[in-house]
Amino acid sequence: MVQNDTISININLNIKVVGMDHGIEKFLDYMTVERGVSNNTLGAYRNDLCQLATYFSDENMGTYGHTKWTDITVNNFSNYILNLHERGYSNTTRARKIASARSFFRFMIEEGFVKNDPTEDINSPRVGRSIPKALSIEEINNLIKVAANQDSLESSRNLAMLDLIYASGLRVSELTGIDISDIDFESGFVRCLGKGSKERLVPIHPGAIQSLKKYLDNARPELVKPGSGRALFLNRFGHRITRQGFWLILRAIAKKAGINKNISPHTLRHSFATHLLHGGAPLRHVQELLGHSSITTTQIYTHLTNEHVRSEYMKSHPRAL
Repeated sequence: MVQNDTISININLNIKVVGMDHGIEKFLDYMTVERGVSNNTLGAYRNDLCQLATYFSDENMGTYGHTKWTDITVNNFSNYILNLHERGYSNTTRARKIASARSFFRFMIEEGFVKNDPTEDINSPRVGRSIPKALSIEEINNLIKVAANQDSLESSRNLAMLDLIYASGLRVSELTGIDISDIDFESGFVRCLGKGSKERLVPIHPGAIQSLKKYLDNARPELVKPGSGRALFLNRFGHRITRQGFWLILRAIAKKAGINKNISPHTLRHSFATHLLHGGAPLRHVQELLGHSSITTTQIYTHLTNEHVRSEYMKSHPRAL
């Protein structure tokens, strides 16, 4: 199998991609400025397109050292996809790389850099839609209980972070990006910037508000260092907590809580959405809270809700007992 290809790749890999890198950088600039994609998405595009350019340059399709995007045909691109398959890339990864190439060539055609789209009529591998993994309410309560029972500056912060992310369904990047001024304690709302720098207000329950106040009153002043700024959650060096830092904290707390599942910050977001729907919240409301631009993204949770309804039915209906 191939190794993980999500490590950042220098776009000027060798002299053979010179001339192709200009188109990639133009596309990345467009995706940043016009589409407002996240850094993670931008990195995925960069990696996919650098790999694409390197493959075609290695094939010596044009004059050596001067392969151009206009040299690539549908047949060439089909061979590239076949090469990915032969090297052991999964269906999911190959589908993503095809999607990256499609977006890139669509941009190149619109800008007049190329006339033909080599990705046209290329079928993506069939990818099953994964069902989000959610924790049970009992497991969530155990996480919060473990965080609450630890007596330290960091534990007060950890409890506040857990309470807030589960109370609001934030993405981990949204959680770590929050400033103090983003919390409205009086009305009980948090302001966050989602994908594409879209701002939304999410309500947070009184329990999470209390955890945040306790952290701000007692722990954060002790963690503050010169240069901490207005970041809400700080690490022991006084810097803003990173996504990786929160993931490590969550993993340690989950281990102490006896949760052996493969848990991530996104698991808490999935749990938030699932538990709301189980409680009867309308799908449209959950969509707004999660910051999904399309209802179809949120609809994946309806499968989990339907399973819950069926389970409750089987436990409650007289003829199902």
